[in-house]
Amino acid sequence: MSTVRATRAASLDDLVAASRARLDAMLAHGTTTAEAKSGYGLDVENEIKMLMAIAALDAEHSIDLIPTFLGAHVVPEEFKGREEEYVTLVVEEMLPSIQNSKFQILNSNRVPGISNFEFRISNLFCDVFCDEGAFTLAQTRQILTRAKQLGFGLRVHADEFANLGAAALAAELGAASADHLMVTRRDEMRAMANANVVAVLLPGTTFGLGKTDFADGRALVEENVPVALGSDINPGTCWCESMPFIIALACRYEKLTPAEAIVAATINAAASLGIADRVGSLAPGKLADVLIADAPDYRHLAYRFGANMIETVIKRGRVAMG
Repeated sequence: MSTVRATRAASLDDLVAASRARLDAMLAHGTTTAEAKSGYGLDVENEIKMLMAIAALDAEHSIDLIPTFLGAHVVPEEFKGREEEYVTLVVEEMLPSIQNSKFQILNSNRVPGISNFEFRISNLFCDVFCDEGAFTLAQTRQILTRAKQLGFGLRVHADEFANLGAAALAAELGAASADHLMVTRRDEMRAMANANVVAVLLPGTTFGLGKTDFADGRALVEENVPVALGSDINPGTCWCESMPFIIALACRYEKLTPAEAIVAATINAAASLGIADRVGSLAPGKLADVLIADAPDYRHLAYRFGANMIETVIKRGRVAMG
C-alpha cells in the first residue's frame, strides 16, 4: 500500500522518469521486449495514468512494452471490508474506462506531457491476482469474464500461495497465461495444456520472499504446458532486472534444463503475449532482436549466476547497448 500511495501521488512524468532507469538496467541484461503491468493505482484515474506511462516508455525506449491492466491486484485501503464494491468498481467503471482509453491511446500520436508519442503495440491484457488475501475465484471469474467481453486478452495470477482453482479458470476462459503456479495440481496443468495457456514462472519472486516452494517447471513440461519465464520486477517482492539470473534460478529450483529455460525466456514468453510472430527467435521476417554474450556456450547463461555476460544488445536491427 505504500507503493499505491506513492503511485497516486506521482505525476505521469514522475512515473516515466522512475521507470526509465529500470528499463535501462533491463536492457543492459538483455531484455528487448517486456510485459508491464499496472496495479498500483487501484482507481480509474491512476490505473490509466500507469498505462499511459507504460505507453510513453514504449514509445521512447528501446525495449518494447506490452501493457497489462492489473486493477484487480489487491483491494485498496479505502475499500477495506467492502471488497465486493471494489470488484463492482473494476467491472463497471475501470474496465470500460480502460477500454475507451485504449482506443484513444492507440489512435493518438500525443499524450499530455509526452512528446512524439506513438503507441506501437496494440495488445492490452487484463490480469487478476486470484489468491488468499487478494481476490476469490468467483470475483476473478466476474472480472475476467467482463474483460473478455470488452476485448481484453486475459492473464491470471494463479496458485502463488493457495490453490483456489485459478489455473483451471485460466484454461476455461482461454487466458493467454497463468502466472506463478507454485501449488498447481497436475490435472490443472493438463487443462492448461489443452487450452494452450502459457505457464509464466517467476522464480525471482519465490527467491525474493525467502521461500522454497518454487513452481514445478519439470511437471509443467511433462504435461506439455508451454513454459515461459519472467523477472516479475516489482517493488514488493522482486527487484531484479536480470533475466539471466532468472534463467539460473529456473534451472536450479524449477527443474528446467538451460535450453528449456532459454526457450522459456524468449519464444515462449513472446507467445504468452501474442507476439511470437515478431519476436522471441531469430527467423526471416521477425524483428532483429539479437544478444551477443561473452560466453563460450549457451549453458553459461544458467551456470554463471550473478554475472552479466551480455556484451551487445541489438534491437530492431540497431545496436541499443554495447
